[in-house]
Amino acid sequence: MPLALLISSHVAASTVGGGASAPVLNAAGIDSMLVPTVLYGRHPGWGAPGGGAVASGLVQSMLDAIEAQGLYAGIDLVLTGYFADPAQVFAAAGAIDAVREARRGEAGANEPDRIQQGRAWIVVDPVLGDAPDGLYVAPQIALAIRDQLLPRADLVTPNAFELGHLTGRPLTDPGSMLRAARALERPVLVTSLPRRGRIGVMYCDGDEAWMVTHERCPHAPKGTGDVLTAEFAAARLGGLAPKPALERAVAATVSLVMRANELGSRELPLVAEIAARRDPLVTLEAEAL
Repeated sequence: MPLALLISSHVAASTVGGGASAPVLNAAGIDSMLVPTVLYGRHPGWGAPGGGAVASGLVQSMLDAIEAQGLYAGIDLVLTGYFADPAQVFAAAGAIDAVREARRGEAGANEPDRIQQGRAWIVVDPVLGDAPDGLYVAPQIALAIRDQLLPRADLVTPNAFELGHLTGRPLTDPGSMLRAARALERPVLVTSLPRRGRIGVMYCDGDEAWMVTHERCPHAPKGTGDVLTAEFAAARLGGLAPKPALERAVAATVSLVMRANELGSRELPLVAEIAARRDPLVTLEAEAL
């Protein structure tokens, strides 16, 4: 039974952060445990969010309780997202190390791991900011994510702005985007890349690099990056290779945005339109870079 640990935001009225990742993973048959970093009423993009940050001590206490329950040894996926405090980032880094140690202690020689035998798969979504507004987390949080989580990641999923910020490289064309992604020295899934008047999503790992492009969707709701990351992770945990996993994840996310626009919804209809995710409304093919 696949199990995921999510360390991210909980937003009551918006389908973002852990509230987007969990239903995507659950629909794919992956149980999830969400340790929230913030408790908001709505996405800050809609106005004052209400609620507030979860104290780092509470985050650590929740992680300690999950570990004490013996659940770390069964975790297949750790997915990190939004952080409100550098201390939360350090707690997440410690949890990743503890999960990996527990998996090494429990995995038998014949126990398959869906990505790599005997290891949990660590996905870091470095939620830092976006163009044109720049960083929307404190610089200390951005530094902690770069220094503590990226070195522990098996997959990093920045948007174009975050990739440029993390690498300090200008992104001007597909070549510069690919070089920047490879500078992180681990598999990378990059969203929001401009590509011939369309939007591109790129995956690269060593010599392998693929890009899926799609039309710009008007009025895209918040949370598309969270959904795309979770869809890709679910596809990979389900056994798909990177190229078909990329194609499926992008198609599912685009389909959700299309349905949200048709419904006039400001939020992604994750549950109501589950059929559109399982059988996407569009077919997209990745091109080799």
